[in-house]
Amino acid sequence: MKILVTGGAGYIGVVLCERLLEAGHQVRVLDRLYWGRAPLAHLLDRIELVHEDVRAIDPQVLDGIDGVAHLAGLSNDPTAEYNTSANWEMNADATAHLAVACKARGIARFTFWTSASIYDGLGEGPFDENAPVNPRGAYSLSKFAAEQSLRSIAGAGFSPVILRQGTVYGFSPRMRLDLVVNTFIKDAVLRGTLFLHGGGWMWRPLVDVKDVAEAHVRCLEADPALVGGQIFNVVHDNFQIRQLAMLVAGSLSLQDKAVRLEDAPVPKINRNYRCTNRKLTETLGFTPHVTVLESIEGMLKRLPLEDPAELAHPRFYNIKWMTLLEEIVATHAGERSIWDAMPTEPDRSDGQVPSKTLQSR
Repeated sequence: MKILVTGGAGYIGVVLCERLLEAGHQVRVLDRLYWGRAPLAHLLDRIELVHEDVRAIDPQVLDGIDGVAHLAGLSNDPTAEYNTSANWEMNADATAHLAVACKARGIARFTFWTSASIYDGLGEGPFDENAPVNPRGAYSLSKFAAEQSLRSIAGAGFSPVILRQGTVYGFSPRMRLDLVVNTFIKDAVLRGTLFLHGGGWMWRPLVDVKDVAEAHVRCLEADPALVGGQIFNVVHDNFQIRQLAMLVAGSLSLQDKAVRLEDAPVPKINRNYRCTNRKLTETLGFTPHVTVLESIEGMLKRLPLEDPAELAHPRFYNIKWMTLLEEIVATHAGERSIWDAMPTEPDRSDGQVPSKTLQSR
């Protein structure tokens, strides 16, 4: 199949592109390229890359497409709260518009990444996909609205699959160090101290980035009649934050690096919930299996630990990078805001795939 991956240059997107190619599929990536082309450098000779904003997609990007993995959008609470309008446009409105376009084209296979954080506020759980969610905050609200828009038009000819992913960990060519396990590794290396906000007793469902990619591939390849219109949690296991800190500290101790654990005040956003992966296992026979310990070991081997200061670079942190880009763009008179949708003026010099000639920010 030929799969369009929106947000394919992102943390999950690059790993998904790798997995789709490994499975023998063709890949077209649509991405705003806030982080440039570097994360996809090793794949550029094997994919089609379209530099566009998900809020202003040229319809031709769907030409020849058999399925869509929709990952584009803002991906955590800080960026969503920083610009709530852009968050709603990207996460909710753009998803609805893309879904309508796919249905009109007869593109039935469609996966959408959303967040298990919409279970937050219901209690500890564990929760399955039938839980009566009551999302809180700009990020969760936009994701839930997108879920509803997809399910409202699901049916003959359009079979969207909604994947409620736990907090993701693991290495990606577009690395993030603002996710709990990844952050603990960075803090352990840079500071030698891990701060346990509120004692670290809160629960969180977690899953490795490779398992998230695998879940998307399994759902894209599955019979649409089996998975269409369905919601699946994607979770390896549930952990207390304190447990994760101890796993990271223990792994660093094997490298003769002492790491202290210290209590800290309860954070402003204090999520505490658990989820079950049972439905995905029973329906598709897939249970995320990459453990936190395996992932920690892999990251310690691949992160630039020989130059710890590199781990503090803004590009590893979504909100830091976005605010830095905004500051840079603001210094150039006449530049559009990074939050504005890119105008749709495709270069059709190749006669088939639209591409942007605007310089990557």
